[in-house]
Amino acid sequence: MASIPEKYGDIVHKKTFAMFGTIMPNGQPQVTPVWVDAEGGRILINTAKGRQKHKNVQRDPRVAVTLVDPDNPYRYVEVRGRVTEMTESGADKHIDKMAKKYLGKDKYPFAQPGEQRILLKIEPEHVHGMG
Repeated sequence: MASIPEKYGDIVHKKTFAMFGTIMPNGQPQVTPVWVDAEGGRILINTAKGRQKHKNVQRDPRVAVTLVDPDNPYRYVEVRGRVTEMTESGADKHIDKMAKKYLGKDKYPFAQPGEQRILLKIEPEHVHGMG
């Protein structure tokens, strides 16, 4: 397992939007801007069940995540790896944590009726940074 070098660790904990790349059924890349978190050396992405990124990682767990430092756009870290765990456990609490980080709100305000949150846990296999 690779890990994010300490000199880039702060990027994950800032109010950084990440570009999350997955692989479509036909092999084309699919990239989505997402909120991002890290825990225990893994990258965490929270999404709703059934969204395209969720469908893609169910079929092919290989992903890429690029985080650009919001304070310096010439500094970034890229993580390539695999989604090693998908869980609903703690996903609702986690999206509220992300709403606090990104929006300053205690509760995630964009939930849709019947929406089920899922937490994607990414194990880094290759990490590269610049700046």
